[in-house]
Amino acid sequence: MNDEAPVALVGYGSAGQEFHAQLLRAAGAAPGLVVTGNPGRSARAARDLPGARIVPDLDAALRAGPRLVVLASPSGVHADQALACIEAGVPVVVDKPLGVDADQAARIVAAAARTRVALTVFQNRRWDPENLTLRRLVRQGTLGEVHRFERRWERWRPVPKDRWRENLPSADGGGILLDLQTHLVDSAVHLFGPVVSVHAEIASRTTVAEDESFLSLRHAGGVRSHLAAATLAGAPGPRTRVLCGGGAYVVTEFFGEQAAFGGFEDSPGHCGWIVAGTERTPVPVEPGDPVDFYRTVLRALALPSGDVRQAAMPVNPLDAVHVLRVLDAARVSASTDTTVPVDQTFP
Repeated sequence: MNDEAPVALVGYGSAGQEFHAQLLRAAGAAPGLVVTGNPGRSARAARDLPGARIVPDLDAALRAGPRLVVLASPSGVHADQALACIEAGVPVVVDKPLGVDADQAARIVAAAARTRVALTVFQNRRWDPENLTLRRLVRQGTLGEVHRFERRWERWRPVPKDRWRENLPSADGGGILLDLQTHLVDSAVHLFGPVVSVHAEIASRTTVAEDESFLSLRHAGGVRSHLAAATLAGAPGPRTRVLCGGGAYVVTEFFGEQAAFGGFEDSPGHCGWIVAGTERTPVPVEPGDPVDFYRTVLRALALPSGDVRQAAMPVNPLDAVHVLRVLDAARVSASTDTTVPVDQTFP
């Protein structure tokens, strides 16, 4: 692996600009190639990343011999682009979701395993303070036996944005299920293990694909997760609530998206509260940084062989397959109003 070869960033919309480019630069690997055919985004990339070469398509980027490709493109093209990178022998980071369904994602994982090309999925929310802090509490047993995990990503957005996420059908990557619920399900699986069944309520009220979803998951270990993502929530509920033998763990704030649930604001150095009736105790935040995702990727790429690199990647792509199997089952559940088992097979 040539450490001097450029990192290629495919797509320079909100994900490329606000997440990947900034985190890569902070990790010491600012993109040297940016793929976009949009003149405005090309100009923005040239301003943000002086010295980066702007190319119109993925083929041009692959011909330049990058050491890593990061796909920050629309979800509907992730599968074709990831397979092209794997065929070219180039390690690839795919922004979530890995594909539009689990079968698509499984084909990508199988191709990477067959060719021994390193593959990982950008699940950056694993490095959020609320996730790191809750993971510590669960591992330490501070909360006692957890029986329900609730997480919400609710907004009041009665006029949808004019973007591919809102304008495309789910088969092409649009909708809140493949966007926000991908994060929520990954968090639930990362914290409490694989999901065995799902009961879902899904609606499309203002957009082509879903803009409202509620998933009730049953984990193999017995925990139930209630996950809500919606854009028509005039009074959003608490971001995270964990019900357990020790009371509850509550987080109301999330990157400026304040819940209609006051009195639990965090002070510096704290993240959330342990609550038992009228008693509540602020919880010290677990340190961490989303830049750690890319630091881990770069360390993995410096290892000597494909299998070792893959094992060292920050997110196992099989996790992304499982998340999509949960979402596939959720679609069936919502259409039939039944509880649906989740396929446990993997590539």
